[in-house]
Order: sequence, then C-alpha cells, then structure tokens
Amino acid sequence: MKLIAQAGVVFAICWISLCIERILPFAMPASIIGMLLLLLLLTVRLVKVEWVEDLADLLLGNLQFFFVPAVVSIIQYLDVLRQSWAAIVIICVVTTVVTFAAAVLAVRLTLRWMERRRK
Repeated sequence: MKLIAQAGVVFAICWISLCIERILPFAMPASIIGMLLLLLLLTVRLVKVEWVEDLADLLLGNLQFFFVPAVVSIIQYLDVLRQSWAAIVIICVVTTVVTFAAAVLAVRLTLRWMERRRK
C-alpha cells in the first residue's frame, strides 16, 4: 500500500509537469519539468523524502528493464549503425566524459552546500 501512495505522489508531480509544459511559451520536456519540480518540492520540504523513497529505490533497482525496448528497437537500424559507427563512438565517448564531469561537479557543489548548512 505504501508503494501505491508513493506512486500517487510521483504521478501527481508528473501530471502537474505536463500541465506546466502545456502553458510554457517555449519547448521543455515534461519529464525535465517534473524532475525540477520534485527537486524543488524536496528542497523546500513540501514533499518529504519518505514519501517517494521506496518507489525510487524500486525503480532504480529495476532500471535495466526500462532500456530493453530501446535496445531492441535499435536492431531495426543496424545498417545505419554500420555506416556511422565512428561518429557514434566519438559522440558516446564525448558525452560520457561530459556526463562524468557534470556528475563530479554536482557532487562537489552538493557537498559544499551540505557543509555550509551544517555550519
């Protein structure tokens, strides 16, 4: 029952983000709006971590299943992949490095922010 309540909180945030997406004068994915909205709500403590923690752990624990449809659909484009493999590898390497750098920066900034809050 607890997971159903937590899913309700997450789905409510998703629904609100869809509404926000429709009224924005520029294009921004509802999923990004939802993540930012959840971050904001957690930061100002309108939503408690306990309200979404178990569902988040469940989803993260089964994350690999969300990639199966995408990987299976890639098989349809093997001819394109064979023609552009070098560009794809370069893009993957560059974006991986950028993602790692962004993650390191985010962790460092978060640790600094947490240390300042403790003082």
